Amino acid sequence: KIMKHLFTTTLFSFSLLASAQHLQQVLILNEGYFDYTNNISVEPVKIGSYDVNNNTYTTVNTLSGARFASDMVIKDEYYYVAADSVIYKFDLNNHQQLAQTTCTGVRNLAVHNDKLIATRGDYDNTTFMPIFFESYLKVYNTSDLTLHTDFDTTNGPKYASQNILVRDDKAFVLINNAFEWGNEKGIVGVIDLNQMTYGNEVDLGPDGKNPDNIMYSNGFIYTVNNKDWSGASVSKIDLNTLTLSATNNISTASTGCGTSCLKEGNIVYQISQDSTLIEYDVVNMSNVGPIANYSTNFYALAVDPTSGHLFASNTDFYSYGKVEIYDLMDNYVNQFSTDITPGKIVFDVRFNSGIEETINDILIYPNPANDLININGIIEGEISIYNILGEVIYTNEINQVKSTVDVSSLTFGKYFIQVESNGKYSKMSSFVKI
Repeated sequence: KIMKHLFTTTLFSFSLLASAQHLQQVLILNEGYFDYTNNISVEPVKIGSYDVNNNTYTTVNTLSGARFASDMVIKDEYYYVAADSVIYKFDLNNHQQLAQTTCTGVRNLAVHNDKLIATRGDYDNTTFMPIFFESYLKVYNTSDLTLHTDFDTTNGPKYASQNILVRDDKAFVLINNAFEWGNEKGIVGVIDLNQMTYGNEVDLGPDGKNPDNIMYSNGFIYTVNNKDWSGASVSKIDLNTLTLSATNNISTASTGCGTSCLKEGNIVYQISQDSTLIEYDVVNMSNVGPIANYSTNFYALAVDPTSGHLFASNTDFYSYGKVEIYDLMDNYVNQFSTDITPGKIVFDVRFNSGIEETINDILIYPNPANDLININGIIEGEISIYNILGEVIYTNEINQVKSTVDVSSLTFGKYFIQVESNGKYSKMSSFVKI
């Protein structure tokens, strides 16, 4: 108990000791306000940067030619934005535009090594009829956004596609055909990123149509589905076998666009137009129930991987935007104003020592970690891993110069590690499980 108390009370001063990583900024993609009746942009698409330490928000880019924006991702020293019919590449430090390419109907983005994956699907803003493309999946070179691979409807998805999840050497693409009302699909397509080929498709079943969001936890992929907009469901796919484990209904109303995410290992989501945030147990595939302290209708949800804090945006879509912040115990922490319609929240996490971190004479790598972490430099001792609440979740003995720890069962987020050898303790260090 004493050890836990000491760890908990010094948790927030940890960065002074190891300082392996920090949250540099939070980027907000604001969709703006486009008046489709009069075909004019009232408020343009804007990108903002939030400084957590100073609680300040700054508009860093304005995309005046875009009617709306749909996605933003960070990779290394750059970030990429999908806005209307254009994909942009920006410098993460000075926000200067470095490249752009036309991609009509672009919806979501993902990056793997030096390749940018983009899904497509669009509708006519006058008649609100779907536009059918010859390709719903494209791959670009991240260096200059030139086209690398174009999957047509014979060799790729046959319908409008949306969110993308990259795990190891595969990309999982949500295929929902959402704009063709009454003909929604529920498919997860798989890209082999080494061979750059499109192969398996997983059918989510009759209750798994119109998948809106995709996430990973402990060997499974989860999708949140809006069906035919009359209800919502969650699907679970075994990543090893690429087979559907289950699709369970969660509501008789659809979820809001973007209002679902993983938080401490479970899915949290909100029903469209509601102000209650609901927790969903991904292991038992069942609702846990409403979470206390939430009483706002949100537009986008995202969890800060360095603190576990939930960032939740709110807007009326034409006059204001704001983001509320909640801690691990779901207590309100802070809020800040943004530009109009903050629809995407991404976290710029920097690792001060690159992928390796030295504590005393101990080397821990890689960081962030997926399945395994390596600890070099200690001949014998004991490893302890703590969660962000200061609870010991793993201990094991070291009896060789190099030890490997399996962290694949840990949920996404930040963890702390300490090594005891010959009665002496190393400095507390951290790693991020991805």
